[in-house]
Order: sequence, then structure tokens, then C-alpha cells
Amino acid sequence: MDHPATSERNASDLAQAESAATSAAQSADVNEAVPIAAEDAEQPENSEPPKAKSLAPLKMIYRAASNYPKQILIAFLALLTTAAATLAIPAGMMQVVDRGFADGGTPEDIGRWFRYLLMIVAVLGVGTALRFYFVSWIGERVVADIRRDVHANLMQLAPSFYEENSPKEISSRMTSDTAVIEQVVGTTVSVALRNTLMAIGGTAYLFFLQPQMTLGMVLVIPLVVIPITVFGRRLRKVSRTSQDRVAGVGAMVTEVLSAMKVVQSFNQEEREADRFGEAVEQTFATAKRRILIRAAMTSIIILLIFGSIVLLMWRGALAVAEGQISEGTIVAFVLTGGLVAGAFGALTEVYGDLLRGAGAASRLSELLHARAEIAPPTRPEKLPDPPRGSLSFRNVTFRYPTRPEVAALKDFNLEVEPGETVAIVGPSGAGKSTLFQLVERFYDPQAGTIRLDGVPLTKADPADIRSRIAFVPQDGILFSANARDNLRYGRWDASEDEIWEAARAANAAQFLEELPQGLDTFLGESGTRLSGGQQQRLAIARALLRDAPILLLDEATSALDAESERLVQDALDRLMAQRTTLVIAHRLATVREADRIIVLDGGKIAEQGTHKQLNSQQGLYARLASLQFAGSETA
Repeated sequence: MDHPATSERNASDLAQAESAATSAAQSADVNEAVPIAAEDAEQPENSEPPKAKSLAPLKMIYRAASNYPKQILIAFLALLTTAAATLAIPAGMMQVVDRGFADGGTPEDIGRWFRYLLMIVAVLGVGTALRFYFVSWIGERVVADIRRDVHANLMQLAPSFYEENSPKEISSRMTSDTAVIEQVVGTTVSVALRNTLMAIGGTAYLFFLQPQMTLGMVLVIPLVVIPITVFGRRLRKVSRTSQDRVAGVGAMVTEVLSAMKVVQSFNQEEREADRFGEAVEQTFATAKRRILIRAAMTSIIILLIFGSIVLLMWRGALAVAEGQISEGTIVAFVLTGGLVAGAFGALTEVYGDLLRGAGAASRLSELLHARAEIAPPTRPEKLPDPPRGSLSFRNVTFRYPTRPEVAALKDFNLEVEPGETVAIVGPSGAGKSTLFQLVERFYDPQAGTIRLDGVPLTKADPADIRSRIAFVPQDGILFSANARDNLRYGRWDASEDEIWEAARAANAAQFLEELPQGLDTFLGESGTRLSGGQQQRLAIARALLRDAPILLLDEATSALDAESERLVQDALDRLMAQRTTLVIAHRLATVREADRIIVLDGGKIAEQGTHKQLNSQQGLYARLASLQFAGSETA
């Protein structure tokens, strides 16, 4: 409680008591914003896990904070100073009353003791500023370090991790959980230490002043703690429900606004408004319950605290009248009693806050210590230099970790020669995308071997493997950045001339030159300021900058209009030249010129050959082609 008391005798402690009671009620009303745990990922995203059962996970926070011993020392010294200064105020008030006003004190006597009080207030003000700055600095610094370390570890984890763990839930941990930790480090720990010092020091001073009255006050403290605990539990439960309601309203808004074209196309504006209104009313009903419980809790706590202080003042006044203690002593006792009561009231909620912080630390620790299943071998085998671009699949069987009962590839064999263009076609779920995932070693097969230029992928460094591969996805995935950064994502050290050369080869130079700030133009979230064809051409330019010997194309023209498709296909032809290329093809017209077409069905090669050969066999490929070409000449 780092604020100066006024010289208004007992009005000060009454205000402090009311503040302590209200703070206790507000503390119990804290919404526990810790997201769901990984093992509970099937729950709704706005559900809330219980607190940690112990404070052991806080060791992670301690280790992060221990990197800044100088700041911790200054903060602790400032904390000691402010606690001592706060407890010195009642002693100063006692001197003012007993020595300044007693026996017709002169203005000089009164002024001397008030200057003493002003000195305490000055120390308190400076100490509070230092404590606040350094405690807040430590909190923000620890959160920044934890976020950075967790993010760095997340960048090393394979895509399989994000199949089993929702990216939205991980994002929630990186935001709300770190916010809880920042509160714990920057506020809760400081509050705990400060109020512990105040409670211990204040109680010792009270026993020094008046042992009998202090015993009476100590007996009253449990009467304040019990309702805080009982009501606090109910309040937190209702608060969690209220938070879920608010989260549901937010999710509904996001869902509807992101699909506004569909809503308006089907004239569902009124229905969505009614649905939103019902959700808002449910949120309000829950909030009313929370407010009612909090009001009752605040009333009872204030009654107990105020009643206790009034009874102590009554007892003290009688003692003063009987000459047992001085007027200054009762003033100091009541002021200190208010500080001690507030300290104990705050401490009742601190442990709950620490448990919530421990829960957040535990969940972040899971991300920080998650280990990639795909990691470089201890002594990785070097890939041949210069690269050739050959790929080999031998007896490969693979099952996704999330679908172990289904084999995406079964005893798969394929040899791809350097410079060859191989198209992969087949029905949905045949295993086409799985090949790309395995080639880039996002997963390892459960059986069989995949080789790049004769080296088994499991014996090579994944970074070396991926450095020899360029990938163009079906949707030109771009980042919320400017055009230059999106282009040089393929090779970050590319020069300006190399960037423009790649843009021209990808038929992207013209529209890039027409952008308001050229390459420095911000492209919007996920490149939304560009058309689909422009996004694809930027993705192709990015792959061109990569200049890798192996190219993976995930049907880069399937969602484009005829004009965009022509421009993109022309860019792809230049990109594929003299490179080993694997093409996932949904539109068979785009792979007629492939050197070889592999037809997958059920994770196995059903057919392979050229377009003409496969079409003449009247097998699966021919059936797929007849459906797409609708009876037109396909040979």
C-alpha cells in the first residue's frame, strides 16, 4: 500500500479499510484467462483449465528473471524502503498528536513533526517510483524473453506438432498466458512481498503499541478471510462462465463478419442479429449474477472490517479516557491496523494469482521444451555438391500420427531422374500431398527409404534438404509484409536486380511496378490486396529466387481464371526448365506435357506413363480425364 496517509486522524484508516475490502472483492473477480491445456485440446477454445496444483512451474519464471540480478536487487531494496516508509507514517502521526499537539505545543513543535511526515512521504514517493519501474521492467523483460524463446522453439518443430496441437491454442498461450506471467512478475510477486512485509512489520509494531488490542485484532482477521475465500470461489466460477460468454460473443462476431458476403447473399442479416442478441443477453444475465455476488461479498467484507476498526477505536477511546494509552498511540494503532488488515486481505488472493501464473508457466513450458521429432542426426551426411536433383522412394509406407489406422502410402516405389517432370494425379486422399511432405522431410516414413541424390533423408540435415527444394503451393501463401520481403523470402540475401529478374520471369514485374510504392507496398494480411493470379505469380517469383534443383508444384493454377492461368503457366514453364519437378495435378490439362504421369490410388501407384499412354489404357487416369474433358479430344 505505497501511498501516503493524510493527517485526518481516523478518516484515513476508514478509507483504507474500504479500499482494502473493495480490492479484495475485485481480486476475487479476476478472470482466469489461462487457455486450455494441450491434453484438453478437444475442449472448446474458450474453455478454461483449472489452476496449477503447486507453484513448482514458477521455476521457469524464476530462471528467466534471474538473468537480471541488478534490476531485481534495486526493485527489492525499493520494496523494503516503501514498506518501511508506509509503516513509518502511523508512527509519525503518533508523534504529531503526542508531541506536536500535547500540552499546547508551539507551531515550531507541530511543524517539526509534520516535516518528519513530509520526509517520509518523499521517501515513499521516490521508492514507489523506483519499485514500480523496476518491477514492471522485470515483468515485461521476462515475458519478452519467454515469448522469444518459445517462438524460437516453435520454429524448429515439425508440421506434425501442429496437427496434434491447434495453432490457435498455441497463439493463445503466447498471448494470454504470457500476459498472466507478466502480471505475476510485474504485480503479484511485488504485492505478495510488500504485503508480507507490511503484515509482519505492522503486526510487530501493533504488539509493541498495545499487545491486548492487537490480540483482539488478530482474532478478527479470520472473520475477514473466511468470506473472501467462500465468496471468492463462487465469484471466480461465475467469472469464468462470464468470460466464456464474452469469448463466445467475440467468436460469433469474427465468424459472421468474415463471412459477411455469404450472410448478405442469403439474406440472413436479421437471423444473425437475433442470434447475436441472444448471446449478448446471456452474457448480461451471467454478468448480473457476478455483480450480485461481488456486491454481497464487498458488503460483508466492509461490514467486518469497518466493524472491527470501530470496535478497536471504541476500545482505544476508553483506554485513552482511562489514561492507559495516549491519543497518539490510538491514532497510530488504528492507522497501522488498517494497513495490516489490507495486507492480509491482499495476501488471501495472492496465492490464487500465483497458482494461475504457475498454470500459465506450465503450459508455456510445454511449448518451450517440446522437441522436434524431425531433427538433424548427430553426424549428418553431406549431400553431393553440385546437386543433381534425383529422388528415390523405395518401399515407403507412411501413416500420419493423427490417423495411424490409415496408411497414406503403402509400399510405395518411385525413381525420379534429374531434370525429369513427374505429375502426380489421383482422387482425393490418394497420397499426393503426402509425397511432398515426405520429400521435404516434414515427416519420416514408418518403413522404407527416401533418398535425395543418393543420400537417405534421415541421414541428412533437414535444413540442407530443404535448401535444395523450392515449393509453390496451390494458394499463393503470402505474409503480411511488403512485396519485397515476400519475394526475398525465397532467398533473403537476394539483390534488387535478382528480385526484379525473378519478378519478370514470373510475369509479376508489371503489376509490381504499378503498386503505389513499388516493392515497398504493403500487401495486406496474407496478401489480400492482390488478386489470386498476382499472389500466385509472386509465389512463383519467390521460388525462382530460391533457385533450387528440385521444384514442388501443388497445382498452382487450379483456382485461376483463364487469363491469370495463362500468365502463371507461362511463368511455371520457365521455372520448371532444367529442374527436377514434381507436380500435383488436379486439372489434367496442365500435365499433358509431363515426362511421366503417376496415378495414385489408395497410397499406391495404380498407373504410370505419358498422357497419351495412360489415356489409351482406359484405366483410372482415362476415367478422370473423360470426366474433366467432357468428351473433348484428349489424345
